[in-house]
Amino acid sequence: MLDAVGNGTVEMGNTAMYYYWGKDPAFTFGTALPFGVNSRQMISWLRHGGGEELLNDLLKDHNCIGFAAGNTGAQMGGWFRKEINTVDDLRGLKFRIGGFAGTIVAKLGTVPQQLAAGDIYPALEKGTIDAAEWVGPYDDEKLGFYKVAKYYYYPGWWEGCGQPHNLINLPKWRELPKTYQSAIITASNDAWVWTLSKYDYVNPPALLRLVSNGAQLRPFPQPVMEACYNAANEIYNGLSKTNPHFKKLYESLVPYRATSYTWLQVAELGFDNFMMRMRTRT
Repeated sequence: MLDAVGNGTVEMGNTAMYYYWGKDPAFTFGTALPFGVNSRQMISWLRHGGGEELLNDLLKDHNCIGFAAGNTGAQMGGWFRKEINTVDDLRGLKFRIGGFAGTIVAKLGTVPQQLAAGDIYPALEKGTIDAAEWVGPYDDEKLGFYKVAKYYYYPGWWEGCGQPHNLINLPKWRELPKTYQSAIITASNDAWVWTLSKYDYVNPPALLRLVSNGAQLRPFPQPVMEACYNAANEIYNGLSKTNPHFKKLYESLVPYRATSYTWLQVAELGFDNFMMRMRTRT
């Protein structure tokens, strides 16, 4: 998609930028930096914290401009044929995991696998792979993973949100009248709200159905989360020394994330925690 839009084969396309991390690791910021931000923080950073401008500076090198369009929220950690109790359980694990996150789990001995959606189920069923992540309950249910890998882990720390973009050929964008540019931006904004609200509505009942069909919810143990977090930060520190785009995006996102969580911890977390405790009483 990035190449097709950049070279003018198509004038516009919708895609997730982290697919192109092999061209430049900085593209992962366009979709979800592992251990990055959630969906609300993402759109706030993009629209008001300079993230959109920094990503478009990266996209300019590929003859494109982009606007956030849609978001699927925080992802699940995936389906596992066996329980993950310690960091050692990750060693040698053949894990279908997309893109940049694979470089992180590989530091812990996991063997990342790239498989298309239709190939995941038979690979899990045959034991060709040991685990697979996809999206979340609504999308995972359609593919039937619970029938062949019963342990359903959370959270998908590699995608605190799933952020797609509308990419537009840069010369074609510049040719558009301002009113048409505004129409595309407005439609992209509406797609963002529509998609996230849809997933927030359909994921809860899908999760309940999965559990009723035998899926066993498991949180990743704290030592596993911390080991992955440390491995990610080692990679980020290294990339920041060699990749100017990555450095600029990282130095923009991380301070914003810290400030944002200070606020969310006060109001949102307090409210959510109380309401979650009270939900069985109404």
